[in-house]
Amino acid sequence: MSFAHARDLVIEWGDCDPAGIVFYPRYFAMFDWSTASLFGAALGMPKPAFIKKFGIVGIPMVDTRARFHVPSSFGDKVRIESTVEKFGRTSFDVKHRLMKGDTLGVECSETRVWVGKHPDDPERIKGLPIPQEVVDAFG
Repeated sequence: MSFAHARDLVIEWGDCDPAGIVFYPRYFAMFDWSTASLFGAALGMPKPAFIKKFGIVGIPMVDTRARFHVPSSFGDKVRIESTVEKFGRTSFDVKHRLMKGDTLGVECSETRVWVGKHPDDPERIKGLPIPQEVVDAFG
């Protein structure tokens, strides 16, 4: 895939643990928002709009992993670069790189599924085929 999206942010006090560095679950929240921002940029609409347009429940994560190279602290300016590495029939893989200047701070990989309500039980969800329009938006 060739489409990429980046967003800049400042590490906030509430992101940090008592040691003064980002508490690792906060990175996953940042990456979750980065995935929503990536899809919003590619599709030209925010997450609530593309959920409605394509009639899905969401794009939940089913696998994630991260490598932490350099810690971030309160006040640090960072950039998260995100790309979809691969689309499958109902799932896709996202790669995030959190940069502190020219230094790689954290890299994260996610596998997510394009889901809607299960046709036999509306209380459950089910993976749905990713529309070609979505795949094409990532070129």
